[in-house]
Amino acid sequence: MKWLRFIIERKILVSLLVVLIVVLGIQSILKLDRELLPSVNMDGAFVDIMAGDMSALDVEQTITNPLENEIKGIDGVENVSSTSYVGRSNVSITIETDRGDEVFQEVENTIHTVASSNDNIQDYQAGQFSTEGDYEFYLDLSGEDMVEITDFAENILEPRLENLPEVRDVALEGGYKQEIIVSFNRDKIMEQELDLQQIITTIQEINQEAAIGQFDGEEDTPSLRWHSALDSTSSIEDIPIQGQNEMIVLKDIAEVSLQPQESNSIVWKNGSKDFIMIQIGRVADVTQIEMAHAVRAEIKEIRDEGLINGFELHEVVAQADYVEDSLNGVTANILIGGILSIFILFLFLRNIRATFIIGFAIPTSILLTFIAMWLFDYSFNILTLIGLGLGIGMMVDSSIVILESIYRKKEQGFDKLEAILEGTKEVATAVIASMLTTIVVFVPIGLISGDIGRFMIILSMIVAITLVSSALISFTVIPTFAHRFLKIRKNHARTKDGWIINSYTKFAQWIVKKKRNSFAIISLFILILAGSLFLVSKIPMTIMPDMYNRYSELMIELEPGVSISEKNEVVQEINRELEAIQDVEANYAMDDGGLLFSIINLTTGDAITREQNQVNEEITKSLRELQDTQPIKSVQGTFSEGGGQPIQVMIKGDKLKELESIATDFSSELEEISGVVGVSHSGERASLDEVIELKDDAIRDSGLSSLYVRNYMEQAFLDMPIDEIVVENKEIPIQVEWANEIDKKDALLDMEVQTMEGNKTLSEFIRLNTTEIPNQITHDDGTRYVTISAELEGRDLGSVNRDVQQLIADFETPDSYQIETTGDLEQQQELMMEILLIIGIAIFLVYLVMAVQFDHLFHPIIVMSIIPMTIVGVILGLFFTQRELSALSAMGIIMLIGIVLNNAILFIDRTKQLRKEGYIVTEALVEAGRNRMRPIFMTSFTTAAGMLPLAITTGTSSNYQAPMATVIISGLLFATFITLLLIPAIYRLFSSNKKLQKDLKDETSMSA
Repeated sequence: MKWLRFIIERKILVSLLVVLIVVLGIQSILKLDRELLPSVNMDGAFVDIMAGDMSALDVEQTITNPLENEIKGIDGVENVSSTSYVGRSNVSITIETDRGDEVFQEVENTIHTVASSNDNIQDYQAGQFSTEGDYEFYLDLSGEDMVEITDFAENILEPRLENLPEVRDVALEGGYKQEIIVSFNRDKIMEQELDLQQIITTIQEINQEAAIGQFDGEEDTPSLRWHSALDSTSSIEDIPIQGQNEMIVLKDIAEVSLQPQESNSIVWKNGSKDFIMIQIGRVADVTQIEMAHAVRAEIKEIRDEGLINGFELHEVVAQADYVEDSLNGVTANILIGGILSIFILFLFLRNIRATFIIGFAIPTSILLTFIAMWLFDYSFNILTLIGLGLGIGMMVDSSIVILESIYRKKEQGFDKLEAILEGTKEVATAVIASMLTTIVVFVPIGLISGDIGRFMIILSMIVAITLVSSALISFTVIPTFAHRFLKIRKNHARTKDGWIINSYTKFAQWIVKKKRNSFAIISLFILILAGSLFLVSKIPMTIMPDMYNRYSELMIELEPGVSISEKNEVVQEINRELEAIQDVEANYAMDDGGLLFSIINLTTGDAITREQNQVNEEITKSLRELQDTQPIKSVQGTFSEGGGQPIQVMIKGDKLKELESIATDFSSELEEISGVVGVSHSGERASLDEVIELKDDAIRDSGLSSLYVRNYMEQAFLDMPIDEIVVENKEIPIQVEWANEIDKKDALLDMEVQTMEGNKTLSEFIRLNTTEIPNQITHDDGTRYVTISAELEGRDLGSVNRDVQQLIADFETPDSYQIETTGDLEQQQELMMEILLIIGIAIFLVYLVMAVQFDHLFHPIIVMSIIPMTIVGVILGLFFTQRELSALSAMGIIMLIGIVLNNAILFIDRTKQLRKEGYIVTEALVEAGRNRMRPIFMTSFTTAAGMLPLAITTGTSSNYQAPMATVIISGLLFATFITLLLIPAIYRLFSSNKKLQKDLKDETSMSA
């Protein structure tokens, strides 16, 4: 212990180092970013392709299949799944771990190449999955005059917000925009024998402005410009058209009008379109909080200037608020936990100086942790703060054990320096072993696959940093401060043992007196373990818990081919359902093609009457009931881990008809499982197509061609933009359509076609055959599959998963067809298997560390015998609190393996010391229990007290903190009492007094 003597003799050096830690720690607090989740680009990407009105089968053959083949050839791509819809293809790509950024660049290049060479692809969007959202601040602008608020949004609000250095992009959804509609009269065009395409070309040619030359001989060489651009509806109406016998103008054959642009209104507030949604995104190097402060300051300035007059501007969602609420809540819990830990410590030691030393060590350790976080480029986010919250209880363990040992040496009469040296030396091995065993359990965390694994690694690193920081402080600051400040009253030394220690002594003596007594204790605990396993099925299970922040985000997937008017009806029905739900304050919907993205604001503050989980359940249940009456495919949260409904089963095969048949039969049996509702499968969603069959003889006899007939029919459904005009610096599109829309088969077939023999009806040249085609076709690595989806009601995912697995095992399928779980069910299975593997590896690593530390193969096994009994405490804790067993609570179990062994290590280490001093095994076990009871209780209770606020907290991040803290508290407290009874029993059962005495003599003679 020369290094310890060196530290104690240089108190000034230690004091200056503490000051340095405080200064750098405060600097780190100011420099660390604050965000809800760490910024992580995930190992996955998506591609969304628009293909007009192509059928799902055509999209699959001409777009999806070629694109899949190209993407699968990229090095680093693990899996490609896709869905082909009517006019749309979605591709999801899984990339090898830690190669997301690199591979995504190649994916983007490949998509660009495919899109440029495929005329069927009209537009595409590609992106990489990330914790960063495109927009994180939403505003609601509303008023009576949509023209006025649109002008304000476009000319004042948008440019001023975009000029802020913290803002990357401002997007406006909704508002008032106009378009010019040119409605052609079909009869008048037929009467004039005009070509519709020629009319459209004439409009486009007239609406031009271009340079056609320049006068080189003139001074300054002025250019010659052609300017015939249209600038009003009247200028369009007066466009000359060559008629059959004379020149006419466009208004003679068409009606030209300026109308609101219906397609632009794709957002709704409480079912109404009379508002504008403003979405604001931040630049990469700015936090959500910094952007929110900048935006709010600019809006306040706009208000102060009196520019918001006659309309209202409100915040819809500001992610920064939830970041601050979450961080403030976790920070408060950490502070309360620290105070509780110090209070528990004072109850045990009843010494203000000793309590002060530990109380000083806690913030010093935390500041040292902040410095490490700054150096490793971490941020303050929900995961790192939970890690700190868990570490706050454990970080005092090392300090408590060392200080208690020093304190006990002083009670035994050692002088100041010797008490510190001997006390620290006595527990140094146990403290180092305890720290290492707690840290090594985190090493296998890296084996957890996917994005959950990334988050767990961050959490593990923070806990490990916290433990290392606390160990450094406990071996430097604690001895130094103890030498300077720790004193005990003379009448406090050598006090009699209390009734707790005396009672324990008698019971421990009975346990180790005879081996049959030890065996009886071991058998009793085995029975308790076996009995607790029956409670596992009663514990709710999930993958990742929800985050409650008094607003909900939902994705409502619609059936393919839903029109704008049908979407509007869906939104009205959604609004009616939400208005009837208590605690729902407002709801917003944004149209994103086949999806409606919904933001639902809940009551806050004193207006809250129900917990958010209750409101969320009612919202999803009410909206899913609309699937029976509205064209809604699914309703799920935006953060659903499986990317859809909680129950998803995949049936793979080649033939669509066979897949649909199997899916129908399986769905019927799935509906019989309790708690499974809303069963549907992707194969049942089909639409009717009218396939055109040409009458070739009739077409040929009339002097026509099949191409002419096709062009004529395409013109019958005319509805497209052809150009735009500029009025007062605003671009207004020109849309052409027929005055009389063709919306029925009979209307199409009755249309007259001009031939050499006169006008004939279209039905003389074609016939329509009705066929059923799928609305969507899904692939997994090129293989077709049908997805069966369902919702949960009244049961947790884990219990339903077991029933679904049994159904899959019993269900018979034809050869070359297979059934497997996907989505949340698949992720839960994979996660549980990975966690079991991680626990196994963690246990082996713990054994390895202790075997090296103890230089003994059997002692680590005795220490680790406490692990199964710890599971009893975990099961009881989750069962009685009904907290969910999730990835985070499983993380708590892994951490618990390292924590609970600390007490057992203290016990065994002291037993070894006593045996070397000449104690026989029975005496050593009883004395070790007496010596280590106080530090074991102190470390366990302070750890539990430090985590108690996390376990009972409510609010935004409670579902993330509480299950993990519950697991650790219940498992640790149960294991604490078991340690003092089970460890002596196992040690005694496999030891012999005579043999130990002989070994001791052999060791002594060898030393001599």
